[in-house]
Amino acid sequence: MPTKNFDFLVIGGGIAGLSFALDAAKHGSVAVLFKKSTGESSTAWAQGGIAAVSTGDDSADLHIQDTQRAGAGLCDPEAVKIVVEEGPERVRELIARGARFDQRIENGKSLGFDLHQEGGHSKRRIFHMADSTGYEIQRALLTASQQHSNIAFYSDCNAIDLITSAKLGVQDSINSVHGAYVLLNDGTISPFLAKKTLVATGGAGKVYLYTSNPDIATGDGIAMCFRAGVPVANMEFFQFHPTCLYHPQAKSFLITEALRGEGGILRRINGEAFMKRYHEDAELAPRDIVARAIDHEMKLHGEEFVLLDVTHLGQEKLKSHFPNIFERCLSFGIDISEQPIPVVPAAHYCCGGVVTNINGGTKLANLYVAGESAYSGLHGANRLASNSLLEALVFAKRAADHAIKHLGDSKTPTTVPDWDSGSATDSDEQV
Repeated sequence: MPTKNFDFLVIGGGIAGLSFALDAAKHGSVAVLFKKSTGESSTAWAQGGIAAVSTGDDSADLHIQDTQRAGAGLCDPEAVKIVVEEGPERVRELIARGARFDQRIENGKSLGFDLHQEGGHSKRRIFHMADSTGYEIQRALLTASQQHSNIAFYSDCNAIDLITSAKLGVQDSINSVHGAYVLLNDGTISPFLAKKTLVATGGAGKVYLYTSNPDIATGDGIAMCFRAGVPVANMEFFQFHPTCLYHPQAKSFLITEALRGEGGILRRINGEAFMKRYHEDAELAPRDIVARAIDHEMKLHGEEFVLLDVTHLGQEKLKSHFPNIFERCLSFGIDISEQPIPVVPAAHYCCGGVVTNINGGTKLANLYVAGESAYSGLHGANRLASNSLLEALVFAKRAADHAIKHLGDSKTPTTVPDWDSGSATDSDEQV
């Protein structure tokens, strides 16, 4: 069984994985594993944007307060402070790496970034690229990564289990990670050895019937870390996004929070607006409150969906600010400039995950976790809109800095045993 050796192994290629890889590649060889095709990740599905303080009427204190309020007081104060205060610089780095965000244009001149306001935010602070922000971020990071000679991509492969010193029978003072066993696209299983390993495999939305997540969001990284003995926390805190398109052919299609931020109104099928009964901020209340309100209205009245009315925003604004949603809904026969959008809540984001410290480190030496796979303490019982991409950037950077600083402390084993499938059999051969 051929063994592959790298300085850094990155399992998952979204915003956290690629950001880490770009920093790590300045100091050694990097392997990035994609579960499906190169570049496929949950990041590319993110519509709304990335939250960061950038204007004079906003402040870190306000962003911190909004985050803690959305998290029901269960956020880790240190994690919140780190993400909010370091976030603006990480966004500037993202822009320097090629990411583009919408500008406010007047008479052909830019007046700065066109910032959105979303549910739970007290100010406009959401950087976005129309309604395809995640796709733009993924494009920029993937392009930058593909241009780096120290980064190797492996597509259509699954990391199966972490390689630990305990599994190898090595008597270390602390259990350490030395890479992972990886199922390659040719059906073989190969050890990928590395001095430092980052798990950035995203969430687990596909454990639910209705989700906004792509098919790859099956919690592999969280489960793999748990099997290796790393604690996980708050897995019961799974955020449901209030508005996914309700249509038999619309698989996992999210209707961005920014539509409500721009004035969208939630109504029952009979046209009655109802959010004022649940929260003073109405449609701009935090996600958990809006999702519960919709769920309650549906159950109370025996209705299968509610309506998001944006017809008053006008076709011109809808087509220019939300082109992806406009065209996708139109493909299902819904002109959102003339008809309200049928929506339902759906599983969206795992607020819990693998327990990490402020540098993305874990209980196991040489193992880091970042992005949705991690429980950093930022989100508490609920996530503030557009904080997820920010969290991924901040802790990927912190993890990379720590891994680089301690790269010389790590040694990879010279040999590892072949993967043992035990009593597992090919499912196609089972009767």
